[in-house]
Amino acid sequence: MTQVIPIGNRHMPAVGLGLWKISKQDTADTVYDAIALGYRHLDSAADYGNEIEVGQGISRALAEGICSREELWVTSKLWNTSHRREHVEQACRKTLSDLALDYLDLYLIHFPIALKYVPAEKHYPPEWTFDPHSENPIMELEKVPLSETWAAMESLVDLALVRDIGVCNYSSALIHDLMSYCKIKPSMLQVELHPFLTQENLLRTAKDYGIAVTGFSPLGALSYVDLNMATGEESVLVHSVVKVVSERTGATPAQVVLRWGLQRGCAIIPKSSKRERLIENIELSNFVLTESEMDSISALNKNRRFNDPALFCEGAFNRFHSIYD
Repeated sequence: MTQVIPIGNRHMPAVGLGLWKISKQDTADTVYDAIALGYRHLDSAADYGNEIEVGQGISRALAEGICSREELWVTSKLWNTSHRREHVEQACRKTLSDLALDYLDLYLIHFPIALKYVPAEKHYPPEWTFDPHSENPIMELEKVPLSETWAAMESLVDLALVRDIGVCNYSSALIHDLMSYCKIKPSMLQVELHPFLTQENLLRTAKDYGIAVTGFSPLGALSYVDLNMATGEESVLVHSVVKVVSERTGATPAQVVLRWGLQRGCAIIPKSSKRERLIENIELSNFVLTESEMDSISALNKNRRFNDPALFCEGAFNRFHSIYD
């Protein structure tokens, strides 16, 4: 039976397919294959640059009757350049058009970072720098309060463009602030979570407010080695603690780490375009980690954040910008 996470009066499949860094040429087939293999949760974003191809994969699966639209959970995200009230609906409708869908199950603020607006006809996806083709491309910040962006997100629910709304990469402080003014409570918090970044206090904050949590990069360093943001030696999969559990359960090290994420009560969105990995990542229900094993894996925490604007913005986009202390 597919494990689910309650979202209001609905349920989201706890294991989804993360679509970050899947190439355009592979995306449509990967999405189709994933749905055919039993995935019912797809995690997309305008910034990933492959939503048209995601839509092609979904459309093919629906046309062949593999599942119905109602059986799919599709998440996307509002990019940083569309935080102003007048740009939020426009961005959402662009995503819906690319995905060839009438509504999103979940729409998230991608980062608590407002950047200068970039029209889709100028370049799309808008990326991090205002003009990536300039001699000195740079992030250009925009003065938009998060409360304005959230109010516009709420209007998307009223328009029936999205079923639920939430946030990514928020700290506990930002969640407290959001809960002080929101009319529609965020349904989801999506943040980086893996054994080297367990974020216990943040998870407890979300739980106290009744906000579900999705962990991205649930396998840690693997998503970042090719971006030179991590080294192979930082992989949690080679750690002796994980290997011992793998030997006891007969599960692969990756399955052990993913199962750890699920047993914390979180959804997870591992990424792969390889069929064998897609199968491996979703087959997590035939073994359970003991409390001792859960504790030993959690004890690997070193607060190692791989996806940190303070680390990548200055080098890649010519502006230091920290959102975590």
